[in-house]
Amino acid sequence: MRTTYRVLAILIPVLVAVQAAAIAAGTFGVLNTVDDGTPFTESSDPNLGQVVHSAGAMAIALVALLLLIVSLFAKIDGGVKWAALVFLSVVFQWVIAIFSFGVPALGALHGLNAFVMFGLGSSAAAAASRSMRSPASPPASAQGVSV
Repeated sequence: MRTTYRVLAILIPVLVAVQAAAIAAGTFGVLNTVDDGTPFTESSDPNLGQVVHSAGAMAIALVALLLLIVSLFAKIDGGVKWAALVFLSVVFQWVIAIFSFGVPALGALHGLNAFVMFGLGSSAAAAASRSMRSPASPPASAQGVSV
């Protein structure tokens, strides 16, 4: 379970990086389209970067939920705390995204929260790595405790 937790935690910053690259590519794709004089409207087909960003949002949400569930069984020091913080930051990211369509300035907060998600996922992975390196508790018989 610890390995599963660690892999899921590592996936969070990896997916956030993919998200950032995808939306940057999508934005430059839109700019390229309008630079050529073609209007970009609600009825325009989304470009690959926008599609990847949308799909990636679902992937991050799924990974964050799985991380939270696995954290309940992985027995990692601080694991539940880190997983819960990751999950909350992902939920907050979705809320910001939804409201940013009506208030575009909130998009800046959406971008900044991506760094928070990246850091929290990295911290969760580090907690798992520390937990995996620490020696397991010796059996009760090795501790001089009679059963």
